[in-house]
Amino acid sequence: MAKNTPFQKQLGIFKSHGGMMRTTQALGLGIHPRDLYAMKAAGVLEQISRGLYRASGLKPLANPDLITVALKIPKGIICLISALAFHEITTQIPHEVHVALPQGSEKPRLDHPPTRFAWFKEPAFGSGIETHNLDGVSVRVYCPEKTVADCFKARNKIGLDVAIEALKLCREKKRSSPEAILKYAKVCRVAKIMKPYLEAIL
Repeated sequence: MAKNTPFQKQLGIFKSHGGMMRTTQALGLGIHPRDLYAMKAAGVLEQISRGLYRASGLKPLANPDLITVALKIPKGIICLISALAFHEITTQIPHEVHVALPQGSEKPRLDHPPTRFAWFKEPAFGSGIETHNLDGVSVRVYCPEKTVADCFKARNKIGLDVAIEALKLCREKKRSSPEAILKYAKVCRVAKIMKPYLEAIL
């Protein structure tokens, strides 16, 4: 981009925030709506999702779907199969992003990526959260042990075989201790269900 670009100041604001911002964030930092649309039309910005823009010319995002969800749904936490895939403890390929929300919260509107929501009660919702920096964006994901417990809790929806496989891979690849796994099994109230499977792989 040439130095005399009319969008140099606005682009500088984007790049100082990791190159990607929501519309409300950009407006709050002094970028006029007409500039956003003009920058998009000029190819200076690319629209990742409705209300989410990214500076063009940056290297491709490693996890665009997770990043979009993190920015658009700040209260959400990546869970279930999406979290399994993130931690590489499943052979499943998620076709939508699984997002946990606090019990009683409204379903967010998101045109992309495809999402599936699960509403968790406390203490399950607030337990086992990890924050990972993906391309400069903070993405909240449940830890492997909590994710396995969640999968046993949701076994009727995602399949018991998926939960059992995740438990085995969690032990093998993450070297998770039985104590850590049982801690979250108790939080999710599935300790009695999980114990026989856990004992079988010890």
